Amino acid sequence: MSEAHGKPEEGAEVPAVPGEADHSGLLPRPAHDRNVSPVIESAMSRAVLVTGAASGMGWAIAKRFAAAGDRVAILDKATAGIAEKLKEELDGTGHVVVQADLVDSDAVLKAVDSAAEQLGGLDVLVNNAGVFTLHPITEVSYEVWQQHWQSTLGPNLIGAANVTWCAVRHMKERGGRIINVSSRGAFRGEPEAPAYGASKAGLNAFGQSLALALAPHGISVSTVAPGFVRTPMAKPYLEAPGGDAIRAQSPFGRVGEPDEIAAAVFYLASDKAGWASGAVLDLNGASYLRT
Repeated sequence: MSEAHGKPEEGAEVPAVPGEADHSGLLPRPAHDRNVSPVIESAMSRAVLVTGAASGMGWAIAKRFAAAGDRVAILDKATAGIAEKLKEELDGTGHVVVQADLVDSDAVLKAVDSAAEQLGGLDVLVNNAGVFTLHPITEVSYEVWQQHWQSTLGPNLIGAANVTWCAVRHMKERGGRIINVSSRGAFRGEPEAPAYGASKAGLNAFGQSLALALAPHGISVSTVAPGFVRTPMAKPYLEAPGGDAIRAQSPFGRVGEPDEIAAAVFYLASDKAGWASGAVLDLNGASYLRT
C-alpha cells in the first residue's frame, strides 16, 4: 500500500555538439539523446508540479525539490489556507499553490495551466495523489462496491491521466520528466482494496505507454512502487494490532520513510535518469520481490 528530482551541480556535463571537442573524457552524447529539456540539463531552477503534495510522500517530495532550488507547485484538494501555510515552509522561493480535486477534470485543467503560468512552464510532473479505502468483495454491498471503484479509480488513475495530459501540453516543446507514484500492491495484490491495486497496476501500464509516446519529445516517464510507508494514510494500519506484522514484512523490520521515496523520485527526475524511462522502481525494503 502507498499513498498516493535533482538539480545538476555546477559543472555538470553539457551535451556535446557535433564537431566540437569533448574535453570531459566522455563520449559525445548520441544525437537521439539531444532533445532533452535544456532546463533539466542545466543548473537552472526547474518548474516542478507535485500532486497530493500537502501531506505524506507528496510533501516529502515537494520539500526535496525545493531544497535543491527548484520551484514547486503544490497541487492538492486541501484548503487553500493549509496549502499556503505549507508553501511557506518550503526552502527557497517561487513556489505556488493550485487547488483541485483530481476527479474534477475542469478543475484539473485550470490548476495545471495556472501552475505552468506561475512557474514559467513545467519541467517535472510527479503524479503522487491517491486514495486507499477498504472494500473486501465478500463484505460490501454491490452499491458500496461500485462506489469504491469509482472513488478510487477517479483520483488514482483517471485523475493522474488527466493531470498528465494537461502537463504534457506545457512540456512537449521543452522536454522533461514525469514520475508516477504507484504501489507494491500493483504486483502483490490488495485483497481488501482491489480497486486500489487495480488503479496502481493501471498507473504502471499508463506510465510505460507514455514512456513510448513521449520519448520523441524528450520526456522520460518512470514510476516508483513503494510498499508501506510511514505516512498519515498508513498510520491507522501501523498503529493497529497488526502493525508489527506489517513491519515484519520487510527483513529490515520497518516500513519506508517518506524521505526515502522522495530521494528516488528526485533521482528519476534528474538529468542522469533519462534512460530509466519506462522503468518501475520497487521501493519496498525487500518486502516483496519480483522478477
